[in-house]
Amino acid sequence: MIPFNILNKDDSVLVIVDLQEKLSASMPTADAALMREHSINLITAANLLDIPILVTEQYPKGLGSTEQAVSNKLTLSASVFEKTSFSCCGAEGFNHALGNSERGQVILVGQETHVCILQTALELQQQGKQVYVVEDAVCSRNTLHKNNALQRMQQQGITVINYESVLFEWLRDAEHPDFKTISAFLR
Repeated sequence: MIPFNILNKDDSVLVIVDLQEKLSASMPTADAALMREHSINLITAANLLDIPILVTEQYPKGLGSTEQAVSNKLTLSASVFEKTSFSCCGAEGFNHALGNSERGQVILVGQETHVCILQTALELQQQGKQVYVVEDAVCSRNTLHKNNALQRMQQQGITVINYESVLFEWLRDAEHPDFKTISAFLR
C-alpha cells in the first residue's frame, strides 16, 4: 500500500545538508544561487510554521561552516551536526534528534545530490521515513550526476518535489494565517 504522499507541516522536518561556502563555490553558479535562495525560503517558512530544522556540516574544519546567508535565517531551535560520513544519518546525534522530533516526513535540501543527499535519502527511507528531495534546492558539481541521483531516488520510491509544492503543501489552504507571508517568496 502506498502511503499518503502529501506533506503535513505537523509531521515534517527540514534537513539542510552541507550548505557550506567552500562546497557551494565548486557548484555551477546559477544552480548554487537557486539552491541557496530556495533553501532560505524553506527555512523561513519552516520557522513560521514551527517545523523543526536539522543542519549538517560536512567536515567543517576543511569546508567551513554553514553559509552566512543560510545560518542568519536559522533560529536557536535549529540543531547543527558536524559529520564526516556522507549520509547525515552517520552524524553523531542526528538520528536521535530526528527521532525526538516524532515526525515522519523528512524534506532534504543541500549538496551534493549524488553523494550526501542520495545516501541520506536512502538511509532515511530504510528507517521508515517518508523522504522528499527538493529538486530545485539541491545541487551537484555536475548536473548529470544530480539528474542521475534524482532518477535513482525516484526509482527507490523517494519523492522528488519542488520547493513551491513544499510550501503550498505545508500551508494546504489560502486561508492559512501565514499564506500571504509565505506566498510572497514566490514573487
